[in-house]
Amino acid sequence: MTNLLFDFISKYINLNKHEKDVINSLGIFSSKKKGDILLKENEKSNKGYFVLKGCIRQYYNVDGNEKTTAFYTELEGLTPTCVVTKEVSEYYISCVEDSILLMSTPEMEKEVFEKFPKFEKLCRILAEENLSKQQIDFDRFKISSPEERYLNLLNNRPDLIQRIPQHQLSSFIGVKPQSLSRIKARIVEKNK
Repeated sequence: MTNLLFDFISKYINLNKHEKDVINSLGIFSSKKKGDILLKENEKSNKGYFVLKGCIRQYYNVDGNEKTTAFYTELEGLTPTCVVTKEVSEYYISCVEDSILLMSTPEMEKEVFEKFPKFEKLCRILAEENLSKQQIDFDRFKISSPEERYLNLLNNRPDLIQRIPQHQLSSFIGVKPQSLSRIKARIVEKNK
């Protein structure tokens, strides 16, 4: 798993052996099981997550219904808002699949940044890329119909269609599971 991480980092910065050894010594790798809850609503946390393998989901509980707002898969990261605000979380984060995650804290990151300033550069670049991607995804979501949202997933994230249970997928695109079934049927009919 560390090779996967180092290959990813090498797209942005070069690491020497000492820097790789420091990362390995931090004890930041964690295996989680499908269904594990990483963060609950009304909890405080200081942990950020980076998915090496698997899938995690961010969702809100609205009147007893789960409303999925994001999925994070291999080589995607998430710093919950509550880590930055130091307030309680407004949402949940759970594992959709068995996952291997990097888990870090702001204190850990500060220590690494002080020793190796190029890591701060890496995190800044990744944060900028992530912010830009989220803005595009949010804009696209706001201006599209549920069918267009599903087609967008089909074209841009086909892995999610296979990996995510239908009730979570339907929540993510903003429809009931029955509506998602009708959307799928319409798309199949159009493509005949």
